[in-house]
Order: sequence, then C-alpha cells, then structure tokens
Amino acid sequence: MSLPDLVKALLKPDTYPEKPERIELIQTHISFIFLTPEYVYKVKKPVDFGFLDFTTLEKRAFYCKEEVRLNRRLAPSVYLGVVEITSNGGIRVGGRGRVVEYAVKMRRLRDETILKEMIKNNTVTEDTIRRIARRIAHFHRHGETNPRISAFGTPEIIRKNTEENFHQTMSFIGRTISDRYYTTIKNYTDTFLRENEGLFAKRVDEGFIKDCHGDIHSDHISVDDGIIIFDCIEFNERFRYSDTVSDIAFLSMDLDYYNRDDLSGVLEEEYFSTLNDRDGRGLSDFYKCYRAYVRGKVDGFKVDEAEVPDGERKRAIVSCRFHFHLAYLYATGGFRPMLIVVSGLSGTGKTTLSQRLAQYGNMVHISSDTVRKELAGIQPLEHRFEGYKKGIYTDEFTERTYKTLINRAGELLGKRRSVILDATFLERKYLSEAKREAERRGALFHIIECTADDDTVRARLISRLEDRTVSDARWEIYTRQKAMVLPIEEPHLLLDTRGEVDGLVVRVVERIF
Repeated sequence: MSLPDLVKALLKPDTYPEKPERIELIQTHISFIFLTPEYVYKVKKPVDFGFLDFTTLEKRAFYCKEEVRLNRRLAPSVYLGVVEITSNGGIRVGGRGRVVEYAVKMRRLRDETILKEMIKNNTVTEDTIRRIARRIAHFHRHGETNPRISAFGTPEIIRKNTEENFHQTMSFIGRTISDRYYTTIKNYTDTFLRENEGLFAKRVDEGFIKDCHGDIHSDHISVDDGIIIFDCIEFNERFRYSDTVSDIAFLSMDLDYYNRDDLSGVLEEEYFSTLNDRDGRGLSDFYKCYRAYVRGKVDGFKVDEAEVPDGERKRAIVSCRFHFHLAYLYATGGFRPMLIVVSGLSGTGKTTLSQRLAQYGNMVHISSDTVRKELAGIQPLEHRFEGYKKGIYTDEFTERTYKTLINRAGELLGKRRSVILDATFLERKYLSEAKREAERRGALFHIIECTADDDTVRARLISRLEDRTVSDARWEIYTRQKAMVLPIEEPHLLLDTRGEVDGLVVRVVERIF
C-alpha cells in the first residue's frame, strides 16, 4: 500500500532535529509509529472507528496531549511531550511554519527490557513479577475515582460491554470460535453477572472502580531502571474506567497465554495481598475470561481484513483460537495446561510441526531425538547411523528415552506449563502412559499423527542428512517402521503434513480448539 506524503517525509532523517541514522516505521490500525535509535514518534491516523475519532487535527492534538498526560502516571520518564509537525518549504518535526500534524514523542525502550521478550527468552523471574504486581497495586490504590468513573463498574455497564462482545462475534461462530465455546462463555458470563450483582455493587461502593490503564499486557511493560508501564488507552474512557481487577486481569491472562500460569499465580498473589483485596480474587477468572475474549475478538477482526497479508492472517487465526480457548477455560473452572503428543513415522514432519506449534502456542517442545542423545552423552548433531533397534535405538534405550520424555512433561505440567512431545510413539503403550500423566496432572490431552507419502518422506530424509539435524533417521529405518506400526486406538488428529507449516498449524488449532 502506498504511504501518505507526510509519512514519506517522516521517513527522512533531515525531518527530525536529531538527524537520526535510521528510521523504522510500524503501523497499527490507529497510528504510524516512527522509531529512531533514541526516540519514538507516534502520529495518529485520521480514522473513526466509533470507539475512537481522530478525524480532525484538533482531535488528534487533544488525544496526543491526553496520551502524554495519562501515560506519565506509570511511565513519566518515557513520555517526553507532544511535538508539532510543521510545513514551511518542507516537513519538519518541531520546526517553524504551519502545523500540519502532531506527534507524541517518547524515549525508546530497549527491546530486551520488554516483559514479552523476557518471557520468550526465559529471563523473567518471580521477583520481577512481584515488583510489577506491587507497581500496579500502588497505581490502583492511588487511582482517581469519582461518581462518574464508578458508574462504569455497575452490572448494567459491564453487561453492556459483554453483550457487545458477543454480538460482534456472532459471525465468528463456526469459523474462529466453535458454537460450544461461544455458548459456554456467553452462558457463564450472563450467569456470573446475574448471580454476583451484589458483589459488583459492593465494588462500586468501596471505590474499586478507577481511572485505570486499560491495556496492561506484556508488550507494554519494561523492566529496566524500575518498572515502566506504557501505552495506556487515552482515546475512550469506557475502555479505561473499570474495576481494578479488570486491569490486572489483562496481564494475568496474558501470562497464561504465554504459557506462564506459574507467573500469573505469583502476580495475582502479590497484587491482591498488597492491596488486601479479598473480594477481588473472586472476580479474577471472570475478568480474565472477558479480557481473553476481547483479544480473540480483535484478532478475529484482523482475520477478516482483506489488506492483512496471508502470513499475518494465519498468526491472527492461531492467536484468536488460543484466546477463545483461554476464555473457555476460565468459564469452565480455570486455566488448565495441555499435553500435545505429535507422533508419526520418521520423516513425516513431526519436528517441523512441533517447533512451529510450540512457537505459536508458547508451549514447551520436548523431542525424543534430543532426549535420546542427551541420555547417551553425545552431542545433538552427532549422528549414530545404527541399524534398526541397534545401539542407542535398542528397546531398552527407547524405554529409557520415553520414560524420561514423559517424566519431563509431567514435571512441566505440574508447574502448569503446556507441553508438546515430539516422538514416533511406535510403541503405542507410550501414548497411554503420556495420557495417564496428563490426567494425573489435570491437563488436557491431544494426539496428532503426522503422515506423508513415501516420495515426500524420502526427499525429507535425504535433505535432513545434508542439513545436519538431530535426527538419525534414514529411508531404511522408515520402511522398517512402516512395516511394524500399529493403528492408534485413541481419538486423534491424522494430519497430512504436505504443504507449508503455518497452514498446518492453523489446521491443528482449528481442530483442537
């Protein structure tokens, strides 16, 4: 898509007083964001989505100022102010001449300090989460409230918000949310609101409805020199005025989404203890359900947008499905981890699918190839081209490998982490053992069996040897496996893995969720 002339001008270093070495452009549906090595400039798009209206220069100026004012509550060192963009023989940021636009100027935060990146890199600690919880609790304790703000916490207004969600997602049924999920979540929401009207009224009376942040999730938190929480909602009070539990529930749900229910538990324990908010705990799953459903709704809208590239659309489908699944879990008793077994003969695409599914679903991937070589004391890329059921592939060593594989999955499930086990599972007894471990840990359980035609498998096995992967599989091993394999008796998804992997992930999540 072609860019507006103003945006093209703002991609030139001479436009800025700092003359930056490079400029990156990020677009959202409401903003153009220009990233320089030191600063970030955010320009609001002249759009009207009903819930926001940036269609005039005056409105954009007002909301730029509101963005700075509101975000300085939790990120005072980041929001530097509102700058004018002028035209006088050329576009300039902070120059003289006719004002043609406004931008919010921010200090750029280092990527590695963002909580989302810390989660992905496994560098976040429980102490960090406790610090974040205390920062949010302090913000909520001292947040502004008054009768107009408090009205947004009444059952009538909350019901209006939830009914809007269900109305806007009716067209999703059968496409990105199942009828069972939709009906269950809606019934839970309606019932909870009806049966807890007194509790919601009590929250209003006790002053828990505040001018909150409205959009606290892992992408909006920096852990560096203190805890910085940025990018609050400035454009619509209805999305910001809420029960404080709704604000913290967004982050708690987001940690669950990133497969860190262990951290969401720490967050909630520290937050509610700091505030001494006993009633709030009883609202947590309700608001987590609400927040997960909203995220699923937003991703669902993206799926239907014609201008969204195919790769981004597939990611949106997976995110949408996962968030609706989370909402369903909260509506039916709370978060539960999941164990997915990806089985199939050598060369049928198990590892490729498992790695991408783990990436999309934020799950822990455990491969039998890696575990086997670890137990043998050899390097992952060191090959042992031994005969069928010889060397480290004897029945005894395979038994040891699967026992370790399932035990590790059980330990992670016990910590409420979702896991993908990637192995052939030719001995079907190991499927039963994996299922029993999932049941013992209170986890959901799914089996995916990967298949492919012989020509595809042969080509993959030849390519794999050239690419130096962990697997030792060759064509002769595959043919022996194929002659020996028995049908899987458990209900499972049989998946032909020909085709690009992102499309296969979409097919998996559409069947599982």
